Amino acid sequence: MIVPTKIAWCDETWNPISGCAKVSAGCKHCYAEREWGRLQHLENYAGRAFTDVRCHPERLDQPLRWKRPRKIFVNSMTDLFHEAVPDEFIDRVFAIMALARQHTFQVLTKRPERMLAYMTRLGKSAKLLDDAARTMGYTFEFNGQYLVKWPLPNVWLGVSIEDQPTADERVPLLLQTPAAVRWISAEPLLGPVDLSRWLAANDGGPHIDWVVDGGESGPKARPMHLAWARSHRDQCAEAGVPYFFKQTGLWQHVESVEDSRNLPPKKLKYFPEIDATFVRTKGGGAEELDGRRHQEWPR
Repeated sequence: MIVPTKIAWCDETWNPISGCAKVSAGCKHCYAEREWGRLQHLENYAGRAFTDVRCHPERLDQPLRWKRPRKIFVNSMTDLFHEAVPDEFIDRVFAIMALARQHTFQVLTKRPERMLAYMTRLGKSAKLLDDAARTMGYTFEFNGQYLVKWPLPNVWLGVSIEDQPTADERVPLLLQTPAAVRWISAEPLLGPVDLSRWLAANDGGPHIDWVVDGGESGPKARPMHLAWARSHRDQCAEAGVPYFFKQTGLWQHVESVEDSRNLPPKKLKYFPEIDATFVRTKGGGAEELDGRRHQEWPR
């Protein structure tokens, strides 16, 4: 079954795990938790609390049945590196990603310390992935050799951030993590963040390859000041890093008195904490930043 998605930077979502737990302010109005109630009629979700994390082995081979190359967001309903997910199951997820080499897999985590430990742990090798693949009836072995590279070239590893403290905590751990592509998702973006120190490679060392920005959607969404997104766009342009602006979210920033005169007063709201006025919108769609859609992917 193909899973439709409204996420502008991917083609499909793949959820071999479901359920999660909140770890920081960015999780406060979690869209996966909002979706949880809508999914209660399904067997795998009925009667479960959102914090009940479960693995779904029957979903593992889904990408192998998708023949057309796609960008696949891994675990939109949870975190692959949640503490309740066994290493052995993560091995199987990575084995599938290695087998489905026609696809690009996009992984995001708010738990980069476990991602780093997993990606660098002793014994991580092609043979380990082959052992995991064999439990599902597949193998990488050919004439005694394992035809798979580590880190996997079709897997992008990223961290979710929402403000400067979460960036300072998570991005350095991401840069220590072996990955073909390292990326940042700043959604919801809740404050200004200086990314510049991580965008340019120092002496050819690891750096961030892609930045995605977005405001918060949903009925209780918090506002995103456009200056924060513009700063990321400009920082990326300076460093030559692809930048993707996903959405402004529920609140559209009203930047001038002239603009506000053409809007219904009841929809306007001033947020003193960021000294800015916004108008409530439907939110959630791909939008422009200063008259242009910024939709770049890693090269």
